[in-house]
Amino acid sequence: MIKTVKVHDYVSGKETAPGKKVLADRLWPRGVKKEDLPGHWLKEVAPSPDLRKWFDHDEDKFKEFSKRYKEELTEADSSGNEDLATLQEMVDDGDVSLMYAAKDHDINHAVVLKEWLES
Repeated sequence: MIKTVKVHDYVSGKETAPGKKVLADRLWPRGVKKEDLPGHWLKEVAPSPDLRKWFDHDEDKFKEFSKRYKEELTEADSSGNEDLATLQEMVDDGDVSLMYAAKDHDINHAVVLKEWLES
């Protein structure tokens, strides 16, 4: 099972994160100490900086963002991206919580990453 979890909800105790915890953001979340977030930080599974900046969490761009991000993930998979391979192994081994710092629970890259991993 793959679950998406907002980092700040986990750190504050509002939400649990079953299984292996993976921070799937390129940047470390503001206000979170590294010792408060156990698990793995796999920066290279996050969207490219250009795609992230273009999207800018604009709900109107989410459909196109999802398409472009899935294309990036497929390319990264074909290119042997180590972080993505590590994440896929974790998913194959059991439960994984994909952690993200975005404010929106439904319009964020972790949701798209989860869809891609489950496809």
